[in-house]
Amino acid sequence: MTDAWERHAAWWQWNFTAGVDPEYEEQIIPLLREYLGHPRRVLDVGTGEGQLARVAADVADSFVVGIDPSRAQVVEARRRAGRIELVRGVAASLPFATASVDAVIACLVFEHIEAVDEALAEVGRVLVPGGRFLFFLNHPLLQAPDSGWIDDHILEEQYWRVGPYLIEDVRNEEIAPGVVLPFVHRPLSRYVNAMSEADLVIERMEEPAPAAGFLARAEEYQAAASIPRLLLLVARRMG
Repeated sequence: MTDAWERHAAWWQWNFTAGVDPEYEEQIIPLLREYLGHPRRVLDVGTGEGQLARVAADVADSFVVGIDPSRAQVVEARRRAGRIELVRGVAASLPFATASVDAVIACLVFEHIEAVDEALAEVGRVLVPGGRFLFFLNHPLLQAPDSGWIDDHILEEQYWRVGPYLIEDVRNEEIAPGVVLPFVHRPLSRYVNAMSEADLVIERMEEPAPAAGFLARAEEYQAAASIPRLLLLVARRMG
């Protein structure tokens, strides 16, 4: 999976950072600001070019480390770094001491991680007891593969079709011309149970409506404006 992100890192940086993407600007960053609090030490797993790590450093006045397996992302993150530190590595084997951070952020990254149990166990391991985990996901139910708005002219019905939700699936998706990235779908219970095994207890759940800026760009989604694209789980490390 890392190879695909190496190839398309510049595409990601151009289209989803530096104020360009409305879902980050109108939803993800505000939710991060609302729920992060003021931890002293923050880890951003799958930091990409580091935009959320930089926000965390500003919001919490914290020591923030971003980790990502892609060399191209880490190089760009270091160029834009600000006050954050960058490390190249994988979520399933975090190069940090046990109980060494006060908060962990993972934003739209676990959809690209096959070793989900190991990665969530690592989140639980590096968090201090009482530490916070902000877990952003493409909504596992409503954005399952093959989900989408149906305008059935034969039955004269309109509805949101949910794809094969319970089937864990890894597939390559062309999300822009020439940009093919691997996505892992798994049901929400898979994440929740792995979190429970890692002593991560969910305290809050957010399912925001699609961002206004996104709807302004995506005419095909206007009819499904009540269907969330994003899920945020706010959890705390027990113990």
